[in-house]
Amino acid sequence: MAIPIYPHRHLLGIEGLTVQDMEALLDLADQAVEVSRQVEKKKTTLRGRTQINLFFEPSTRTQSSFEIAGKRLGADVMNMSVASSSVKKGETLIDTAATLNAMRPDIIVVRHHAAGAVHLLARKVDCSVVNAGDGAHEHPTQALLDALTIRRNRGRIQGLTVAICGDILHSRVARSNIILLQALGARVRAVGPSTLMPAGIDRFGVEVFTDMRKGLAGADIVMMLRLQRERMNGSFVPSVKEYFRYYGLDAEKLALAAPGCLVMHPGPMNRGVEISSEVADGAQSLIREQVEMGVAVRMAILEALAGHLPNG
Repeated sequence: MAIPIYPHRHLLGIEGLTVQDMEALLDLADQAVEVSRQVEKKKTTLRGRTQINLFFEPSTRTQSSFEIAGKRLGADVMNMSVASSSVKKGETLIDTAATLNAMRPDIIVVRHHAAGAVHLLARKVDCSVVNAGDGAHEHPTQALLDALTIRRNRGRIQGLTVAICGDILHSRVARSNIILLQALGARVRAVGPSTLMPAGIDRFGVEVFTDMRKGLAGADIVMMLRLQRERMNGSFVPSVKEYFRYYGLDAEKLALAAPGCLVMHPGPMNRGVEISSEVADGAQSLIREQVEMGVAVRMAILEALAGHLPNG
């Protein structure tokens, strides 16, 4: 029997993956890019399988790319938006897990506002579970698509300097990217106001900058983060205008980075808050490409998990 390229039944986070696991998923995603660019985009890897996208938080971009990925692999995909479901009536996460498990799905993709909720759900179901973002904890598929975008544009990740800028405190994208990019050999910087830096960030091995101009100096990749005002209780920044002045990415600040520095953003963007339209739509921006890579990475993950499904 062939050894699966990805030896895990779930994808719950970047933490716990080996460098081999990460590279295997990125290599598989490279192949998926080519499939998505063909006229005939369908594969039969998940034919007859059922995928449930269980989103306790809205995310058009992540949910739609998981849906497209599942359908391109031949799965029957069901989207379950919790805003209109029985969870609103008081059903617990464990009740939901038991109910869904009884329907015998093969893969459940979960996005939840509480850190650790996806791990709990994975222990209560018999199928494979994919973390599509849990609280401020992890967002593994975003980190993988970011790494794929960098690798395809730069040919490598090893030795690059990546500046992750903005609201690091509330960002699951930052956490997953820090773990993944450092594992693959990048130098990672965390750049933002001290009020938006998590306590103990330096324990992750990143260089911390509260002065954006210093943080961008010589960077090969600048990854901007959305200012997550919905997660903020209290005043973390004086005003949006003030925030943009000091921490928004515009052409003047981008000029301090390495020549040919590439710009990324996980989306959705707040134009004029963390990034100017001039930069977001400029020649150095990879933001549109990240969306395409999102579908490819999610196809790769679903395909990698297919080997662990019953009768897989």
